[in-house]
Amino acid sequence: MDLPEVNINSIPESPLAAGHLNHNDLPWVDQGMGIDFKMLRVCDKTGSWITMNRFPPGTLLPKHRHSGAVTAFTLQGRWGYLENDFLATSGSVIREPANSAHTLMVPETSEEPAVVFFCIEGSLTNFSDEGAIWGIADGHSQLADYLRLAEEQELTVDASLILA
Repeated sequence: MDLPEVNINSIPESPLAAGHLNHNDLPWVDQGMGIDFKMLRVCDKTGSWITMNRFPPGTLLPKHRHSGAVTAFTLQGRWGYLENDFLATSGSVIREPANSAHTLMVPETSEEPAVVFFCIEGSLTNFSDEGAIWGIADGHSQLADYLRLAEEQELTVDASLILA
């Protein structure tokens, strides 16, 4: 088969500029239960959002389900899901398929907090063991919480760094 010859210079480039954000420019915000988080990106066009979380040993989050896929990269510590038999450690990459439910936990025996970088598509729904929905979050609601909590904790956040 003969492939067409195409000059790369004739293919239009994206009109979007490259973006830069150093997570150290954003504060950790206390979300409650000893959990800290940073919102790093919220994208209007795709509905995707990026967050970093710091979970202390003994953390047990409520069961939740994501509408889209999630990729998690572990920077520090150990964590996993009650429904799975793996324990993520520093360097682990976890892929959560869309519409999967799980309960995030950090073992009480962990010697340090788990720090995890999450790339999330769509929303997440929190629900009880009986299946009753008690909360729905997406990138914009999490950004609003981040900004509100930062203000309450007298921390400065430049939201323009986060919105894409």
